[in-house]
Amino acid sequence: MLNKTLSFAMGCCSCFGFIRTPNRQSQRSKPTTNNNLCQEPLLDDDIEDEEGEPLYNDEVTNNSGDEGAEETRPKRSEEILNFRVENGMICRQFPVKETRKLVRSEDENGNKMINEYIREYKIGSGSYGKVALYRSSVDDKHYAIKAFHKSYLLKLRVAPSETAMMDVLREVLIMKMLEHPNIVNLIEVIDDPETDNFYMVLEYVEGKWICEGSGPTCGLGEETARRYLRDIVSGLTYLHAHNIVHLDIKPDNLLITCHGTVKIGDFSVSQAFEDDKDELRRSPGTPVFTAPECILGVKYGGKAADTWAVGVTLYCMILGEYPFLGDTLQDTYDKIVNNPLVLPNDMNPPLKNLIEGLLSKDPSLRMTLGDVAEDSWVIGDDGPIPDYLCWCKRKSLGIEDNDESNTD
Repeated sequence: MLNKTLSFAMGCCSCFGFIRTPNRQSQRSKPTTNNNLCQEPLLDDDIEDEEGEPLYNDEVTNNSGDEGAEETRPKRSEEILNFRVENGMICRQFPVKETRKLVRSEDENGNKMINEYIREYKIGSGSYGKVALYRSSVDDKHYAIKAFHKSYLLKLRVAPSETAMMDVLREVLIMKMLEHPNIVNLIEVIDDPETDNFYMVLEYVEGKWICEGSGPTCGLGEETARRYLRDIVSGLTYLHAHNIVHLDIKPDNLLITCHGTVKIGDFSVSQAFEDDKDELRRSPGTPVFTAPECILGVKYGGKAADTWAVGVTLYCMILGEYPFLGDTLQDTYDKIVNNPLVLPNDMNPPLKNLIEGLLSKDPSLRMTLGDVAEDSWVIGDDGPIPDYLCWCKRKSLGIEDNDESNTD
């Protein structure tokens, strides 16, 4: 079912910023408000995993927009991604493995297996599927595998003209194109046309969620927050340089390795854009991290929305709470748009200036990622954030060695 869409030849080129494609005019509907305060995993209790839990409820509702609305922004994003695919614009040295045969079995200890992968236990839920920890019987390494049911994805509508299948396809396409030390790496896609199952085999990040253990009375501390922020900015700068906006930056989507490296995950609502035209219409992923302009208008800039979410995340890391949170969804939106930012009087002034710059309600006055990278608090004693020499840049410069230390 997914084969034709996901199969393509791999290649490398310069970064995607130079892409020129014909402009396409289309009428798009104004998005409606999501009624959930936070976007919870949709299939936590409904999707069937390898142990035979229920598949899904029979009734699936449209949770975003009117049925009669015109075509929305995500389709254009798919057109952009397909253009890149067709022209081999892939920024990774080695292609993602694609497997078209699914074999279910058990190991000698009775543990369930998917092809070479031995299931250990469930570790969480993504936007549309469950995530479990597996160990490869080939290299003995651990991997996080996201499991989906294609029939469910085709039924679930996430926009007037879009199903969850399109979100997953877009997530896979984006992850197939990119590789960065601060982005969770996609290793393999398992899609057997004879089954309803679809799997994404991902790099396993051993650590906790970035803010796990912190709460209203406890943040992470400046030094830890600075180190994490530098990684977030590095990974997000790479995405923006390759004309991808994440649109759901938040602590739950930022994983930390046992070595203290932050990796950005979950690209289920991410979008591609052309040139510098990052104008979007579909609302970002999680309300409490949503920028004011996303609430006020039918269109907004994706990069500025990502930067606002970085500001909210930094606020959470430092203070252990959200800057704008109401009792209801509408109350939360009202506070994001209208309430002034309140910071402790005794906060470190450079840090205070940084948070205020990131959480400027006017996107034209908001700090950019470049501004953040040059900020004195971010630089600290560590110096500037190293530039990452990505694979497509290395190719353009004729550097094709296997050295994984790709920072200038």
